[in-house]
Amino acid sequence: MADQRFSERLVHAMGRAGMKQADLIHAAALRGKKLGKSQVSQYASGKTVPRRDVMELLAALLGVDARWLASGEGRLAAPDTAEDGSTYQGGTAMRPVDDAERDGGAMPSAAESARASARPATAPQAPASMRSNSGSTTMRQFNKSSKLDNVLYDVRGPVADEAARMEDEGLRILKLNIGNPAPFGFRTPDEVVQDMRQQLPDCEGYSDSRGLFSARKAIMQYAQIKGLPNVSMDGIYTGNGVSELIQLCMNALLDTGDEILIPSPDYPLWTACATLAGGTPVHYICDEQAEWNPDIDDIERKVTERTKAIVIINPNNPTGAVYPREILEQIVEVARRHQLMIFSDEIYDRLCMDGVEHTSIASLAPDLPCVTFSGLSKSHMIAGYRIGWMILSGNRRCMRDFVYGINMLSNMRLCSNVPAQSIVQTALGGHQSVKGYVVPGGRVYEQRNFVYERLNAIDGITAVKPKAAFYIFPKMDVKKFNITDDEQFALDLLHEKRILITRGGGFNWGEPDHFRIVYLPRMEVLREAMDDLADFFEHYRQS
Repeated sequence: MADQRFSERLVHAMGRAGMKQADLIHAAALRGKKLGKSQVSQYASGKTVPRRDVMELLAALLGVDARWLASGEGRLAAPDTAEDGSTYQGGTAMRPVDDAERDGGAMPSAAESARASARPATAPQAPASMRSNSGSTTMRQFNKSSKLDNVLYDVRGPVADEAARMEDEGLRILKLNIGNPAPFGFRTPDEVVQDMRQQLPDCEGYSDSRGLFSARKAIMQYAQIKGLPNVSMDGIYTGNGVSELIQLCMNALLDTGDEILIPSPDYPLWTACATLAGGTPVHYICDEQAEWNPDIDDIERKVTERTKAIVIINPNNPTGAVYPREILEQIVEVARRHQLMIFSDEIYDRLCMDGVEHTSIASLAPDLPCVTFSGLSKSHMIAGYRIGWMILSGNRRCMRDFVYGINMLSNMRLCSNVPAQSIVQTALGGHQSVKGYVVPGGRVYEQRNFVYERLNAIDGITAVKPKAAFYIFPKMDVKKFNITDDEQFALDLLHEKRILITRGGGFNWGEPDHFRIVYLPRMEVLREAMDDLADFFEHYRQS
C-alpha cells in the first residue's frame, strides 16, 4: 500500500505552490522531463510513491525539500529561497514557510488541500519576466475532471509512459503489455482486406446508428449458432470496438451510487467505465486455486439492494480462464435470485484451446436481461479496424427503458466505423483462419505452452495454464522477492531488462503479487524474454 502521508505532503505542497496536476506536468516538460497524467494522478491519490529521481523532480518543481517530500523529515522549504523568504516555481511566487511548517508542524490533510485548491481564487500575479508585451499574464490552467481521479488503466499507464520515455532516448523495449497482434506478425485474412477494399466506395456515408444491415444480420446468425435466445436485428449494435459499447452501456444503465459486480482480476475498462458513469464497482474474486473461476459464494456475499448488474469476462482477460457450464449456471442462478442484468464480455470466444468449448452465458438465461459483447479485433487479428458488437437477448421487456438510453447514446455518436462494419459478414462466414493458431502446432498454442512451462520453471513464480486468449497471469512469491509495490516491480523490470508488462494491480487485483504477460511475440523473442525474466528473478529483491 502506497504511503498516504506522501500523498498528503504532495497535495499540500501543490496547494502551497498554487499548482494543479496539469501544472506539474507542464513544468516538467519545460525542464525536458516527462510526467504522465495517470502517473501524477496516482501519486496525488496515494496509490503509489515515485522513484527517487521522480521524487527529486517533483520537489524541485514545487520548491520543497526532497527529503521532506519523501519522508516528512527535514525542512519543508527548498534550500534556495528568495530574500523575502519566498521561492519561484514556474513563475508563481510561494509564500514564506512559517515556523510550524519548519518544525514539521501539522499540515492540512490531502482532502483539505484539495478542497482549498478547488475554491475560486484570484490567480497569483506572475513576475514581470513572465508577462507579455501587452501586460497580460499567463493563461490559467485547465485541469482534468475530478471524475477521473479514481480511474485506472495501467495497460497504458505510468509504466508504459516510462517505456515511451526510454524509447524516445533510443532504447528498444519489448512490449508484453497489450494484446495487439499486428506488431508480432499476425496478419488479417486476405479475404477480409480484399472485401474492405471492394466496398470502400460504398462506405462514405453514415450507416444506421446500430450498424449496417449486412453486419447485424451476420452477427444475429452468429448469435443463433451460439444459442442466444430472443435475438432480433433491433437488439444488435456495432461499435468502434467493444470498448465503446461498454462505455455506452454503463452510461445508459448506472445512476450515481448504483453497484455493479465486476470480476477481480478484470479488464480495467469495465471498472473505469462504471466509475465514470457514477456507479460503484464491486469486485468479486476469481479463484486462482480453482483455475481462476469466479467464486460464487463471494459473488453472493457482495450483492446488495443497490446491485444492478453483474459482469463476466469469459474467456477471461487477464487470466485466460474459460468458465465451465456449471459455473455459468450458478452465476445465472445468483442473477435470477437477485434480479440482476448480465453483461458478458466474450471477445476471445473463438480463441479457446485444448478442446475447450465456449458457452455463452446468455444461452443459459432466456428469462434474464443479457448483453453479450464480441468482435473481430482478436479473432481476426484486426485490432486497429475497431469493430465490435453487442447483442441484447433474453428478457428484453424489463430493459425497455435501458434500451431507450442505449438508442439515445448510439444515435448521438451517429454510427460506428462503416468500412470496418462492411467486413463483418465476410469475417464471420466461411473459413476461420484463427483456428489454425489455437491447435497443436499453431503459433498461439505453442507459444502459450512455452511461456507457461518457462514461467513455472522460475523459482518463486507459479502460473495457471490459460485455456484461451493471448495472456497468462503469473503469481510471484512476494516474501521471496520482498515485493510490496507491483508498480515498482514493473518499473524495475523495465529498467533492467527493457521488458514492459502490466502489473496485477492494473487489473484491479488487490495484492502486489501478479503480473500479466502477452505471449504473442514469435518463439525466438519469447525465448529471449523468458531467459531475461529468469535472470531477473534470480537476484531481484525489492528495496
